[in-house]
Amino acid sequence: MTAPRRPSPSMPPDRMPPDWPFRDQTRRVTARPHDWCVIDTGDGPPLLLLHGAGGAGHSFRNLIPLLSPHYRVIVPDLPGQGFTRSGARSRYGIDAMAEDMATLCQTLDIAPHAIIGHSAGAALALRLAPILAPKGIVGINAALGTFDGAAGVMFPLLARVLAVTPFIPHVVAKLWGNPATVAKLLTATGSPLDATGQAQYLTLVRDPAHVDGTLGMMAQWRLEDLMRQLPTIATPTLLIASAGDLAVPARISRDAAHHMPAATYVELPDHGHLVHEEAAEAVAAPLLPFLADLRQD
Repeated sequence: MTAPRRPSPSMPPDRMPPDWPFRDQTRRVTARPHDWCVIDTGDGPPLLLLHGAGGAGHSFRNLIPLLSPHYRVIVPDLPGQGFTRSGARSRYGIDAMAEDMATLCQTLDIAPHAIIGHSAGAALALRLAPILAPKGIVGINAALGTFDGAAGVMFPLLARVLAVTPFIPHVVAKLWGNPATVAKLLTATGSPLDATGQAQYLTLVRDPAHVDGTLGMMAQWRLEDLMRQLPTIATPTLLIASAGDLAVPARISRDAAHHMPAATYVELPDHGHLVHEEAAEAVAAPLLPFLADLRQD
């Protein structure tokens, strides 16, 4: 079987710090309407990894090395966030984002073996199930509901109001772009992270374009249709939740699993919302066997 083609090499984004995770494996991929920033590393069946609101592909930095020996790992920054340049600010809702993610996969010439999403990225993964027909879906602390508390990781519910005010992203980046505030925001998720992790989120929150993309996503995000469709999703699904998640309580994933015909629920006893950053090995313990089983089908 011929391996899927990779995008032609291109320079990483200009704004990306030289020590950004997987910078050397990051490429620009133009797939309308966006100019995507994509980590592309490893060999094997392709896995599509989707980060949550307020984050970037860097959030999988500790999980990627556990996956890439066995899989081709593809991690895009969501439209307008991280280092993906948005080509349409009106396409930050889940349906439009799913369509654009499918276009990206078509451009990359891949059919994901499985889709792994964190937080809001898990909701997007489930929305993509009928479009991309992966063999499996994995949700890590899946945000299947409204952005309660710190579920957006970086921004509170006021985002929906702030997003319609043009100068707000620059104000947020200036006022919140300091180490103490970022540390407080991360602690509020139950995942304080180490100094390196905090510095990476500080880089993001200081970027008005990233703030604008995150606020836009939160303003347009609506999950009512997806929640009604959960009982119809027959794709094998693994929902991993953390008991210490202060942003998206573990009961959210537990309840969702009860409504899905092919879902398995695993609860980790420790760690917070960013468990895949705090303790990638703990996430990999149920994740890798689940992916291996999919390869037997």
